[in-house]
Amino acid sequence: MAEPVVRIPDAKVALSTASVYPESTATAFEMAGRLGYDGVEVMVWTDPVSQDVEALRRLSDYHHVPILAIHAPCLLITQRVWSTDPWTKLQRARTAAERLGASTVVVHPPFRWQRQYSRDFVSGIWRMADETDVRFAVENMYPWRYRDREVLAYAPDWDVTKDDYRHFTVDLSHTATARADAMSMVDRMGDRLGHVHLADGNGSAKDEHLVPGRGNQPCAELLERLAGSSFDGHVVIEVNTRRAMSSAEREADLAEALAFTRLHLASSAGSAAEPPAGSPSESRAPQPRVSHVRPRIRRP
Repeated sequence: MAEPVVRIPDAKVALSTASVYPESTATAFEMAGRLGYDGVEVMVWTDPVSQDVEALRRLSDYHHVPILAIHAPCLLITQRVWSTDPWTKLQRARTAAERLGASTVVVHPPFRWQRQYSRDFVSGIWRMADETDVRFAVENMYPWRYRDREVLAYAPDWDVTKDDYRHFTVDLSHTATARADAMSMVDRMGDRLGHVHLADGNGSAKDEHLVPGRGNQPCAELLERLAGSSFDGHVVIEVNTRRAMSSAEREADLAEALAFTRLHLASSAGSAAEPPAGSPSESRAPQPRVSHVRPRIRRP
């Protein structure tokens, strides 16, 4: 039988440097290069190397791994990284992206207690986006839960599709934690979906960031839809490997995540991006784990 023609979209698959924690940013570049990732997304946080543009450039050159995106330091643990002023953080992230050749800055919506920042956030992101070719892709978050209580920690909203942004990042671990319908959120983002954080989850109150295929999120369905669309952003593996017992086990998890992503990001030529109306979607069921052996996919 003739080998089927396989179409692979232009989207690059990157490794978030956060995926190797508690190992270092430098280790992420090494693993990304060895495993065959197309690049990295740098999570700017407490590791001094992640904050140093020249150190990042040297790592990128040494390992021949491009820096595709910068994740601005907007976590609770990075409140003092690159200034305590949130707009200064975003300006520095943009400058880093421009100097390193990254096309995207990922940013979270403000915490609710950052009142002035949250009040001006939507208009401020538009203003900054107008000043550069770098995409500011605002990421969906989730309500914080403790026992039976739910706290809305983000403003204007954890569901970023309720506000008007030029570009979005969808994170499937966050949709799991929010107990939101991931594909409906992607539908609302439409052609403004510019960036993907690929991870899985089971709906726990904790932000799990499981290897794709180990939870109940539609990771495969999303990738297959991207393959059948004009998506021109990046797919970033952002998973939690802190429980790995060794560096080798961590690397195996990251190899499995890459194999899963490349497998489902390829689509048969002419295949539909979405299943026919009324047909069941197998991707919404828990997905089988994929061997960490990297699939051999022939590019046309």
